[in-house]
Amino acid sequence: MIVHTATVLAADTVTDLLVDTVTGVAQGNLRTPGAARKVAGVSYVGPDFEPPRPPRHPLRGPLTVAVAALVPGALVGWLVWQTVGDSGGDAQASPSSPSSSWGRPATPGASDDGKEQPGDSGGTGDSEKPGGSPSASAPAGSGPLKGKVVVIDPGHNPGNFQHTSEINQQVNIGTNSKECDTTGTATNDGYTEAKFTLDVARRMRTVLEKEGATVKFTQDGDRSWGPCVDERAEIGNKADADAVVSIHADGAGAGNRGFHVILPGSVHSGAADTRPIVASSRELGERVAGSFLRVTGSAPSNYIGGGTGLDVREDLGGLNLSTVPKVFIECGNMRDSKDAAQLTSSAWRQKAAQGISEGIVSFLHG
Repeated sequence: MIVHTATVLAADTVTDLLVDTVTGVAQGNLRTPGAARKVAGVSYVGPDFEPPRPPRHPLRGPLTVAVAALVPGALVGWLVWQTVGDSGGDAQASPSSPSSSWGRPATPGASDDGKEQPGDSGGTGDSEKPGGSPSASAPAGSGPLKGKVVVIDPGHNPGNFQHTSEINQQVNIGTNSKECDTTGTATNDGYTEAKFTLDVARRMRTVLEKEGATVKFTQDGDRSWGPCVDERAEIGNKADADAVVSIHADGAGAGNRGFHVILPGSVHSGAADTRPIVASSRELGERVAGSFLRVTGSAPSNYIGGGTGLDVREDLGGLNLSTVPKVFIECGNMRDSKDAAQLTSSAWRQKAAQGISEGIVSFLHG
């Protein structure tokens, strides 16, 4: 129907249209339909993108008959280009892809992350859900970390509260046996540590994949409970990860504030032998702590680590069973109202993810 309508246009008008079109193509000024143009996968649409119209061609009169004869074919070609070319461009547009001694004695019988346990699951707090893919990593992109593997371990699991019998089963951590996992802590208003750790981990994935790293998760909210602490360590080991960071938030008393990074002590017992990774894990931990402090502005813990923000532990299965550089970070204390205000802030969690990621990048760059 478009072709038939076009054939009854006045000859001069058709000539103007076709000559303008041909001239525009020659001069590179032709505007794509809808005033839209793709630039690096992003559409810029609107009247401000309207290019200037080219001047009339001086040979318009002599070309009238020739151009008029080409009207049906030209318009059919234009229609095909408009339909096929544009849809092809959209299909090829790539989506946006989201840089001394600190030890303290182990506490016998403490949970594997050493935190107090909340009385119940409480509410869920901030409802924001940053985008994320399954635990399996996305294909690595180009970037300075291309070829590097980072495993992120979001502490606990939102479903652990409904699977207490499963997470209470004992597993061997080398030095002794401990619970498979724990529920984690929560703020006084019910924002759970498990939700916090997943949020920060997903934000970290976006940052690190932009740097070209292959990022793997121990869990991405895609399983009903767990994994157990020994399996979390095994995931990093099997991935032959260049760095592993386990994300947590503490559950100490009110007034205890700040972050601390937990480093593996030298353990050689049963299935645990951390001696080969103690030095590299310390370097990873120091870089993560430094970047976290700089980006978030949060102070090191005032109750652990003597103001250094570093703590050495020999009683955590996730560290004892690791064969690759690994640290834990307690990003703040969920039971302190001031720290809780940060931990429940989306903007602050983005800073936390950025700070931890920059520490990892610094470590992997050497």
